[in-house]
Amino acid sequence: MDSDVTPEAAKATASPGDSVPPSRAIDAARARADCVLADCLNRQDGVCPSLDDAMRYGVLGTGKRLRPILVYLAGQALGASDDALDAPAAAVEMIHAYSLIHDDLPAMDDDDLRRGRPTVHRAFDEPSAILAGDALQTLAFEVLAATPHPRLGALVTTLARAAGRDGMAAGQAIDLGAVGSRMDLASLQRMHQHKTGALIRAAVRLGALTAVEESDPRLAALDRYAGAIGLAFQIQDDVLDVTGDTQTLGKTSGADAQRDKPTYPALLGLEPARERAQDLLAEALDALDVLGEKGTALAALARTMIDRDH
Repeated sequence: MDSDVTPEAAKATASPGDSVPPSRAIDAARARADCVLADCLNRQDGVCPSLDDAMRYGVLGTGKRLRPILVYLAGQALGASDDALDAPAAAVEMIHAYSLIHDDLPAMDDDDLRRGRPTVHRAFDEPSAILAGDALQTLAFEVLAATPHPRLGALVTTLARAAGRDGMAAGQAIDLGAVGSRMDLASLQRMHQHKTGALIRAAVRLGALTAVEESDPRLAALDRYAGAIGLAFQIQDDVLDVTGDTQTLGKTSGADAQRDKPTYPALLGLEPARERAQDLLAEALDALDVLGEKGTALAALARTMIDRDH
């Protein structure tokens, strides 16, 4: 667990009205997400234990938990309880984990390392990885749909659209089709807004919708925030693929260049790409003005997402 918050304390994180240092709020959200995910995945009565093992391997242990943290922080900023945020936080991380498992497959990016250890299809085998991803995708919606909420339909729709043919899956298809080809800046941005940005925007919206009605004007501001950090996060990923090392990144460095994939550094140059990420960070922070002090933790998280080395 990448946190100084114990599992026992994780389920007793601060209430929405409490004043908590931003770093503490982020660590508490990460720890709580780890506990909730473990509760969802650590079962002893599964029909196929080997499938459960592959699912656990793909989700538990290491991981930034960025998306569930965004669910918690956005929801807390608008007054939601942590208990109400647990299901959407777990669901969005399961969707993210499934996408990574499938993204690493030989038919996709054919990666051997993820988060500093063998990818699921290397640790188990390719069929197990495919099925683990499939099962995590359906489990995400099972967990979300099983939790009563007055806006449950909107929550399910938000996650489904972000993950599907007009969201993350579309972005991955565009990415695969772009290998070895030239792509202009607008097309590259469109690809990343779907492949990476869609699920980040969904995470923020899931947290917000847990707290308030869809008509609340703060949702639009949070969507601007999420759109900016989603793109900036991907640009920083592109930068780190050039400047980082495999041990620090936890995945193979230089993989994008080896596959001749379009990236921001390849299109703009390294320093202009970094500058673009910082411009987007400024846009995200500006969007949080509507939240006042309640947006402090979201602002701190945005800075962490961009100013990182892995």
